[in-house]
Amino acid sequence: MRKKTFALAAVLAAACLTLSACGGGADSDKPVTVVSEDSSRQAATVLDKPFEKPDLVLTDTRGKKYDLREQTAGKPTLIYFGYTHCPDVCPLTMNNVAVAKKQLSQAEQDGLRVVFVTTDPERDTPAALGKWLKGIDPQIVGLTGDFDTIQAGARTLGISIDPPTKDKDGKVVSTHGTQVVAFSPKSDAGYVLYGEDATVDDYTKDLPKLIKGENP
Repeated sequence: MRKKTFALAAVLAAACLTLSACGGGADSDKPVTVVSEDSSRQAATVLDKPFEKPDLVLTDTRGKKYDLREQTAGKPTLIYFGYTHCPDVCPLTMNNVAVAKKQLSQAEQDGLRVVFVTTDPERDTPAALGKWLKGIDPQIVGLTGDFDTIQAGARTLGISIDPPTKDKDGKVVSTHGTQVVAFSPKSDAGYVLYGEDATVDDYTKDLPKLIKGENP
C-alpha cells in the first residue's frame, strides 16, 4: 500500500490544490474536467494531526434532518463532497468505495458509514440524491442542504468547494476538492485522506483496517 504521513499544513496545502471542475450532466457533449497534476499524491495519507469531524446538520435522502456527528459517532466513516451531475470523478470515486465495501462481511458493511455530501444542493434534492446513490450503493448516506453550510463544513477538512457556475457554453461547472476523508471509530477524528487516484484495490486493502481505526 502506498502511504505517507504528512504534517497537517502540508495536507491542507495539497487539499486546496486538488480540485476538480465537473461540467454538465449526462446530456453534456464534452464534460468539463480540470484536475490539478501532482505526481507526489499517495493513495493513503495518514495525518499526524487528524481533522475534527464537521459539525454539519443537513438533510438526508428521506428529507429528514441528519446530524453528522451524532449519526456517525463511534462508527468508521468515509466522507466525500461531490455532486450527482459530475460526469467522471464523483461517480468513479463512489463506485470504487462501494465495490471495495462489498468485500467486507455484512456486519462490517452495516457498521461502516459512507457519506456523500453534495456540492450542488440546488439540483441535488433529497430525491435526486437518493435516486443516484441507489444505483451505486443504497447504504451510502446522501446529504444536501444550504450551500454555505456545506462549504463551511468542507473547509474544516481542508476541502475547497465553489458555488456551481455556468461556463461560456452554458454547462454547469462545480469545482470541488476530490478527497475522501476516513474517520476513526475510536476517536471520531479524520485521520486518513485519499485522493482521486485511489483505486478499488486501495480501498479493498485498506477498509478492513479503517473500520477498526487502524492505519492503512
